[in-house]
Amino acid sequence: MAKDPFERFEVPNEMRALAEQSMTQARKAFDGFISAASQAVATLHGQATSAQNGARDVSQKSMAFAEQNVAASFEFAQKLVRAKDPEEVMKLQSEYLNQQMKVLAEQAQELGQSAGKVLKESTKPKA
Repeated sequence: MAKDPFERFEVPNEMRALAEQSMTQARKAFDGFISAASQAVATLHGQATSAQNGARDVSQKSMAFAEQNVAASFEFAQKLVRAKDPEEVMKLQSEYLNQQMKVLAEQAQELGQSAGKVLKESTKPKA
């Protein structure tokens, strides 16, 4: 019966040392990759959480502003119904439009600032 060709197969010590060194380096590289990937995921998660919280704040402000604007419109409509003549209607409309333009400008500025803050916070690197 023929002998197994691998029976007397021996790996030289230098080859073993080289293989071990390669495995150690590969392990270190893989561990470094996993660590960097974990940090990247944590950073993205933090940024996403900041963005979600900020978006929630902006949407809540938007809803509050919408409520204020609708309430102002109903108040204006009630005043119009009670108007006694066309001059009073024109005066009420002028006052309402001036007030709403001022309010809308303030609301737009506040929403712009909030959105800017959200953007800044969500792109800021987390420590």
